[in-house]
Amino acid sequence: MAKEPPGQKKARRQVTTLEFVAMKQRGERIAMLTAYDYLMAGLVDEAGVDCVLVGDSLGQVVAGEDSTLPVTLDQMIYHAKAVHRGLERALLVVDMPFLTYQISAEEAIRNCGRVLQETGAQAVKLEGGHAEIARTIRRLVDSGIPVMGHLGLTPQSVHKLGGYRLVGRAEDEQQRLLADAARLVDAGCFSIVLEMLPRGLAGTITRSVPIPTIGIGAGPECDGQVLVLPDMLGLNEGFSPGFLKRYAGLATSVREAVGAYVRDVKEGNYPGPEHSYE
Repeated sequence: MAKEPPGQKKARRQVTTLEFVAMKQRGERIAMLTAYDYLMAGLVDEAGVDCVLVGDSLGQVVAGEDSTLPVTLDQMIYHAKAVHRGLERALLVVDMPFLTYQISAEEAIRNCGRVLQETGAQAVKLEGGHAEIARTIRRLVDSGIPVMGHLGLTPQSVHKLGGYRLVGRAEDEQQRLLADAARLVDAGCFSIVLEMLPRGLAGTITRSVPIPTIGIGAGPECDGQVLVLPDMLGLNEGFSPGFLKRYAGLATSVREAVGAYVRDVKEGNYPGPEHSYE
């Protein structure tokens, strides 16, 4: 039997869209995070996340915008290419930004196809579940482009929704979301993100569909969870929704490290002899 060469890193099996569905069937929870650059992508991949989303949330947490609406397709492609270089195992999904898929199915195919061609991503994510979006998703899937759906609070429709809020408390909203979820399954989505839904409704949707649901602010009954990486690392201190659990306080660490560097430079302690060349 051939042996692995000494010192060679053992390759980890790539997570695929089919594996996503199999994980739900096995009852295995799915861990998903966002990433926007090569270094962070490599770290979260090594730590074992199943899926990395290059989210249009980069408009807010990377570019400082007030919403996701100003994000362009070129921005998404730039960041997704960088993230792809850092991944070995995790499934890579890219958010399609505002007005890159809503105008026509033909334009959606062109833009989503470009994302897969230029970034190395395995899938795209589209918001909404009404009949027209479902028809577009069916065209994309039939063209060989895997699609992750997104229901509930859909940030690209924030003005229509009247702000960032919990969705699905009213009976008519609940029935619409259940119908939308079924429509996304029929259209060929391999999974659905559920954002800002009551936990009971998210659980009902999860049990009603054969594909995994990924929750953010949707309670524990979803098949998996996703968080925005700077939020869960404590880098984005100004954002504190009730669903967020911070797993680190890196903003404090960064300030302390930079402060120590500034003091060392000002006081002449850096660079020292050990940091200099003769």
